[in-house]
Amino acid sequence: MRHAFGFVLGVLLTPALVYGAAWGYVQAGQSFDGTGQEITDRTRIYGAFALLAAVGLVMGVIILARWASPLVSLVPALALLGFSAWFLVDPGRVLDLPGKVPPAGDMDFGLRMLLGSGLYGMMGLALLMPSWAPRRWSGNRDDDGADMDFYGGMEPDRHADRRMR
Repeated sequence: MRHAFGFVLGVLLTPALVYGAAWGYVQAGQSFDGTGQEITDRTRIYGAFALLAAVGLVMGVIILARWASPLVSLVPALALLGFSAWFLVDPGRVLDLPGKVPPAGDMDFGLRMLLGSGLYGMMGLALLMPSWAPRRWSGNRDDDGADMDFYGGMEPDRHADRRMR
């Protein structure tokens, strides 16, 4: 059941990560002038950076969450790596794909730029890492066993009070 929920969550998170990063990239790019070296729209750039930070935060939680099934990160990882590999094999067909998927407009530019720059490949590799940990696949959630061994030697010395006298 945990892996079924993880698969569904991974399917839902994939477009959220892809579109969130693309929209944040487009909004950030439209809010500053690179040649004049100035920010032209502070509100827009703050919102874009907040969205990009939220995408990074969600990725970090997906990568580090011990409770989550590895499918939560594996599904978006395989999608991002698959599109990146497809881009390297046939860039024309992949770059035409955002025009066929809603919403159209500035989002298409962001999707194409992040795919072509390799950022989606980098995100995919980062999301692939948790699926390599064997304990993430097991249903046994005894993650604190090693912690108990570490803290087991730190019991208070009951005889220390008598020695002090």
